[in-house]
Amino acid sequence: MEDENNKRKCVIIMDNIKYAPEPLHSFLIYLESIQGKSRKTVNEYFYDIRTFYRFLCLHFNLVNSNIDFNKIDIDKINIDYLKKVDLNLLYEYADFLNRDLGNQARTRARKVSSLRSYYKYLCSKVKLLHDNPTADLDSVKFENSLPKYFSLQDSINLLNAVDERNYERDYCILTLFLNCGMRLAELVGINITDIRGDELVVTGKGNKERTVYLNNSCILAIKSYLKIRQKMSPESKDENALFLSERNKRISRRTVQHIVEKYVKKLGMDSHKYTTHKLRHTAATLMHQSGVDIRILQEILGHKQLSTTEIYTHVNNNQIREAVAQNPLSEIESQGPKNK
Repeated sequence: MEDENNKRKCVIIMDNIKYAPEPLHSFLIYLESIQGKSRKTVNEYFYDIRTFYRFLCLHFNLVNSNIDFNKIDIDKINIDYLKKVDLNLLYEYADFLNRDLGNQARTRARKVSSLRSYYKYLCSKVKLLHDNPTADLDSVKFENSLPKYFSLQDSINLLNAVDERNYERDYCILTLFLNCGMRLAELVGINITDIRGDELVVTGKGNKERTVYLNNSCILAIKSYLKIRQKMSPESKDENALFLSERNKRISRRTVQHIVEKYVKKLGMDSHKYTTHKLRHTAATLMHQSGVDIRILQEILGHKQLSTTEIYTHVNNNQIREAVAQNPLSEIESQGPKNK
């Protein structure tokens, strides 16, 4: 069932590219073929720009104003309509996202960023437009919330919460998340042949390979799991997959998410807030708090921009409390007023 869902998602993504009107179709091809964006990322660009196209359909009266916004066909939008877009119309669009669609600031910022990339392509790459209306469009401001993460003790408790059923596999999965800070897609894509001593090659965003270095806990967990793994009989297409489901198929993202949810709930914590990605946050935070340099952390996490890594330089309340306590004046007590 999971395999069928994955195939269905892949078909949907390919259909988005195939049936998108020009020049959007060419832009999506450019993102995947030239810039090396993953199909998931390309799909997100499509959805963001489709929202803008639907807004244009309403603005230029190409559809009935009472139509369900999510059912608006975007085929009528061509380069002639894109040429009519100016800065004022972009401000109207930003307001539409906020007031009519109720998009949060972070979502609006992403959609504006997608639109900026699209118009840059139209102006600079394929030269279909002379003027870029997004050039002077301000980015949407939003507060960067501190990433949620498990404390060191919570991380230990999570590992200790693993039960007997599939113990070696589940323990190994949690150990790799918490020690290496890898992404969910990277973990499910691991092949046995990707492991070379204390090195592990994973495929990250944009199908880019990077090397993850394994510490002693990871090496021991993998060795323990491989003793169980070698007794399993997966289908030929999955015989090289490291992590297998109970059906002897490469483990799916959803199964891994379910595994993490299971043990998070076992600790009495909110599984909606503490997800697989929060395990990545945890690894990054614990390493940084232990003194790992931010640029080294950038390499470990596979971040293209240092600014992405810098969200992990946050401090917790205990660190703030300890810092204040270290003030050399912290132990000074009042001696009372002096007599004149």
